Amino acid sequence: MMGKLLKIFRALWGVIDSVRRFAVNFMLLAMVAMVIAVLLRPGPTVPDGAALIVHPTGELVEQTTFDPSFAFLASGGQESPQTALASLLDAVRAARDDARIKLLVLETDEIDAAGLSKLGELRAAIADFKASGKPVLARGEKFMQGQYYLASIADEVHLAPDGIVLLPGLARFSTYFRNAFDKLGIKVHVFRVGEYKSFAEPFTRSDMSDEDREATRSLLDGLWTRVRAEIAAARKLPPEKLDSYVLHYLDALKAAAGNASQAAQSAGLIDRFSTREQWRARIKERLGDASAGQDFRHIGADAYLAAIRHKRPAAARNIAVLVAQGTIADGEQPPGVTGGDSFARLIREARENPRVDAIVIRIDSPGGSAWASEIIRHELELTRQAGKPVIASMSSLAASGGYWIATGADEIFAEPSTITGSIGIFALFPEFSEPFGKLGLTVDGVATAPLAGAFDPRRPLDPEAAETLQLGIEHGYKRFLDIVAKARKMKPEEVDRIARGRVWSGAQAAEAGLVDHIGGIGAALEAAAKRANLDQYRVVWPTPHVPPLRMLMRQLLSASAHDDALAPSPASRAVEQLTADLKSLTLWNDPRHIYAHCLCETP
Repeated sequence: MMGKLLKIFRALWGVIDSVRRFAVNFMLLAMVAMVIAVLLRPGPTVPDGAALIVHPTGELVEQTTFDPSFAFLASGGQESPQTALASLLDAVRAARDDARIKLLVLETDEIDAAGLSKLGELRAAIADFKASGKPVLARGEKFMQGQYYLASIADEVHLAPDGIVLLPGLARFSTYFRNAFDKLGIKVHVFRVGEYKSFAEPFTRSDMSDEDREATRSLLDGLWTRVRAEIAAARKLPPEKLDSYVLHYLDALKAAAGNASQAAQSAGLIDRFSTREQWRARIKERLGDASAGQDFRHIGADAYLAAIRHKRPAAARNIAVLVAQGTIADGEQPPGVTGGDSFARLIREARENPRVDAIVIRIDSPGGSAWASEIIRHELELTRQAGKPVIASMSSLAASGGYWIATGADEIFAEPSTITGSIGIFALFPEFSEPFGKLGLTVDGVATAPLAGAFDPRRPLDPEAAETLQLGIEHGYKRFLDIVAKARKMKPEEVDRIARGRVWSGAQAAEAGLVDHIGGIGAALEAAAKRANLDQYRVVWPTPHVPPLRMLMRQLLSASAHDDALAPSPASRAVEQLTADLKSLTLWNDPRHIYAHCLCETP
């Protein structure tokens, strides 16, 4: 009997082994076939008399990232979509002078998130395209505020007949955990310098402090004034008419008998209503396309870049753009997080590369670890000492630690709507001794010195340890002031007056002397080229290393994933924000527990 069972088992194992071999060989053949297909696939061509389609999807970012975990496997490889701002800027600027491109078509419905400065930079590039005499048409099924801000630069703005243009203004609301922590018995000790350094307040307060309210109001008023003026100018509207729509939207809706699209047209915000079929017909009309059928000559931004890049003459001189995106954390970090060691290595490789003549550091970060920020700043300083120019280009957010690393540059550029400043540092220490006591848990032991075990969150924070942290924070703030003062050629006390954790817009920062120039990535590249004496150059974008197998797995899974994911509901957005607020704490790994981070992201 035992012999028969062994025979059955061996036969079954043989079948399983054959299936395994087949599956492995099939996957290998599929990968080879994909590689051959990519190599043999002809490159895209630009039709003569075509429309360039600019259709950003998902979040507008400086550099697309990979999910740092394999969590995307559980979702069939579907990651949150992202669109690189640099690719769109490159496509729009190249199309401006390309005789084959007759028209720019802007479709905004799938923009999920984008900072005002990113939208402003893309908007400026489209305005430059329009100034060449080529028309720009924009359409939305509906327009949220950022989408409309971008679309408003077009010659014609189309809205779906049942659409809406929603312009609520700017706001910043935070979740405050103090009451919940009190119920749980959790204490959060905060050590900081600067009355405007508000990042820790959600963990220690139940409402916004007066200082944070004052600074936030000033920031949002300045940003909204600019957005309002740019929309009004593009639409040739008196600012007061736009104000009426924003401040009295209910009245505008009542006057239109509840018809949101009619209210938007009456306010002068759109030019035409169009269904999707009418939209395509209008594009054909503006192109002068008399061909049969509803399609028209067009090319997408990505395909357009692929078509023109291989025809551009290679340049012997390079400017490297290094993107510092996301929270600044100590050590090696994946794309999407600026690691002190991993980003410093990128800088060092660019400095030691004889083909790189200058560096532009593109910053889109709220800050984070003060230790990691200083490692990055010092690496930039070494690059300048080695004779290679360094230019800082601020994107939507370059605050606190983000500003710290910018001081390592020869010049700092910012967009008017950039959020920057927040010069200050803090430390947080959570204490869980009370929840442990409620659970009947006790902590006991011995130590060889007063500070040994003093920073154990299971035990009450020792007063001597608390004083140690506060002294370290005060020294760290003085160090931050000295770094800024040296870089900006100011006295520390002058920096202190505009520091103390206060956040500024790019325009305000320029007036205060924290920024050298107002301008985007293009202006920063020109400044780098001028300092490096380059007439012609190529822009390269070095990225952190991603293992090839992981990249291949992502591509294979993404290719098979569905692209019909539902937009997140308001409830899911709230849960995601709460989760993100708490999850961000996991990136706080500064070896001294000292942070230069701002609570200043603005939707």
